[in-house]
Amino acid sequence: MEKSKKALPIVLASALAATPLVAVPQQAHALTSVSITADDEEAGETTDYDIEFTTGDFIDSGDKIYVKFDKDFDLDDVDEDSIDADFDIDGVKVTSGNVVEITVDEDIEDDEDLSFTISDVVNPDDEDTYKIGVKTTNETTYKYDEIDIEDGGSSSSSDDEFNVDLSSTVAGEKVSLELGDFDLDGKDELETGETITVIFPDEDMLPSSISKSDVKVNGYAAKAVDVDGDEVSIDVPSGADGDDYINLEFLKAAGITNPDTADDYTFTVKYDGTTYESESVDITKSGSSSAVSGNYTVNLSDPAAGARSSYIFEADFGKDLKADSDLIIEFPSADMVPMILSTSDFSVNGKEPKKVGAIGNKVYITTPTSFSADSNVKVVVSYTAWITNPKTAGSYTLKATAAGKTITSKAFTIGGSTVNPTTPTNPTTPTTPTAPTTPVNNSTATITLTTTALNQATGVNVAIKGLGVGLAKQRDFIELVFPAGYKVPAYIAPANITVNGVAANYVAVRGQNVLVYPSQDIPAATAATVSITAAANIVNPAVKNAYSISVFTSEEKGLQFARAVGVGMPAPVQPAQPTAPKPTTPAPTTPTPAQPSVTVPSNAALFKVNAKTFTLHGKSYPLSQAPYLAGGNTTMVPAQFFKEALALTTQWNNQTVAIISGTKVLKFSVGSNKARVGNTEVTLPTPVVLKDGMPMIPVRFVTDNLGYKVGWDAKTSSVYVYR
Repeated sequence: MEKSKKALPIVLASALAATPLVAVPQQAHALTSVSITADDEEAGETTDYDIEFTTGDFIDSGDKIYVKFDKDFDLDDVDEDSIDADFDIDGVKVTSGNVVEITVDEDIEDDEDLSFTISDVVNPDDEDTYKIGVKTTNETTYKYDEIDIEDGGSSSSSDDEFNVDLSSTVAGEKVSLELGDFDLDGKDELETGETITVIFPDEDMLPSSISKSDVKVNGYAAKAVDVDGDEVSIDVPSGADGDDYINLEFLKAAGITNPDTADDYTFTVKYDGTTYESESVDITKSGSSSAVSGNYTVNLSDPAAGARSSYIFEADFGKDLKADSDLIIEFPSADMVPMILSTSDFSVNGKEPKKVGAIGNKVYITTPTSFSADSNVKVVVSYTAWITNPKTAGSYTLKATAAGKTITSKAFTIGGSTVNPTTPTNPTTPTTPTAPTTPVNNSTATITLTTTALNQATGVNVAIKGLGVGLAKQRDFIELVFPAGYKVPAYIAPANITVNGVAANYVAVRGQNVLVYPSQDIPAATAATVSITAAANIVNPAVKNAYSISVFTSEEKGLQFARAVGVGMPAPVQPAQPTAPKPTTPAPTTPTPAQPSVTVPSNAALFKVNAKTFTLHGKSYPLSQAPYLAGGNTTMVPAQFFKEALALTTQWNNQTVAIISGTKVLKFSVGSNKARVGNTEVTLPTPVVLKDGMPMIPVRFVTDNLGYKVGWDAKTSSVYVYR
């Protein structure tokens, strides 16, 4: 449609001519929000220029957009193929005055945001600030923006190569990828909404699209992600705003695969006109020396079939396992591995890992940022991780994978005499016996508090009269179970607990359970005194009552003893415990099943993955949908669970869910991985899903935000939730 340029009607024209001192207002056509950025601001470099502006008036098909570059820019190679626009174009030419003239081939309304890219522009050879102007057929003057061109020898490109960590270096494999972290050039900082561009070495590595939830910038989910050929554009999230470094993580769900051809490859990252190059990464052929067999021994604390056991081994990865990278342990079967794992139950070369997760029979361990590459890698999976041996006696192996290299262990025997005898973490420590050496009597054992005041931090003293089975230092533990009402912190420093006067070697906390690893061997039939100072911050209940604290050890079956302590009463309650009469009949020949070291709180709600029920106070109740695992390690439960099992105010329909606890409100949208905690938007580990009218919610997100605790009951293979 042509612009309306017809003569005014004769009557109206005559009337205007006859009206003195009346000025006809002129309509403003000025462009607004003009922004011009370059992919590379280095002098003499060929680069792309991104042009954005808002129209001031209608642009008709056939009208033109003009971009005027300074005379020092070289536009000789710019043609129609150099323009990538979000509108149709009919032609492009470079006119005198260094102007790129673009003919528009569609009608565009006023106040419309336009953007396009001009490629093949060569920057000036001299460092300086240059102006670039934009106008359309409707404007008589250009609207300018400035570009700072930097000298090629300045800091426009990074000299340091940043790290590349792939979960596997085998050609063609689907991988997770981490780039960096590396410092930004000069005084550069990340800005929310600005774009980081990653150029991959091979276009075939990338899927057609990547979800923003599968890409993290400095630990925060990307604001937006776009894939174009071999480039991935990532919008900086608000959480990374102001950071002076870049760390990029592409999760395995992003769909990135290694190149099919074995070779050396590098990655390029561009931000704010500066280009950063990665170190070279070696992609190997599938099956090429990436697997080695029989290189290391696996030591178990208990080789019995079906028994809970620690797993310790050392393998040689030739310094390929680095900081913030994945080590994968493949166990013989999935039923050996519990659904919930804690980083404190694992160590790699003596350091607690950054993350631990399980998918089937594989445990994924992410090394900490402080981890130093070493050809010898020692992995400790402690007894408290609740790894159980295969239920069938036989010969088994473990597989360990790091940096694309898989190493299979020597065979170890389950259910009989083992080729790898039990050894504690400290190889000089003798193996403790598997049966009591001396009968013990803990009827006079005591538990006392240093203060009985309500809601106050207290010390706890436990006097054990004797152990039926000795404890090996640094491997075995004494476990104290505090009842509901006590507040037990998530971490207790070993210096705040002593065993027989010596600071504990290690302390683990599992909900209401405190596991104390002594620093010295404690022989069988020997007394043991555990003293916890008030600095450990174990807080008494807020309600006056007598509370029972229980004592277990890792090496004996069942409860050792329990004692009531009075809280809010004048003095601690320590009722005498008579010695139990000895049975007159022989003990049963069938051994009593081992009791789990974790005591499930009486008010806990339990559920199992893939089972349409939950258990509360010993009774089973139906669920409309069974809990399940999403993304490998995110447990999803129906919204109904929070209402009926946890008694939380819960409202849902096919589009939204609201869960309310006191003044705290959590809101979810079906199909979205975004949720709101009050007025704050947060990212979920996986989107909310609708199954037959029932929204499925990530259980840990709700429990973590509403102050609930989650545990694993190995006895029933259930997840339990309590407060």
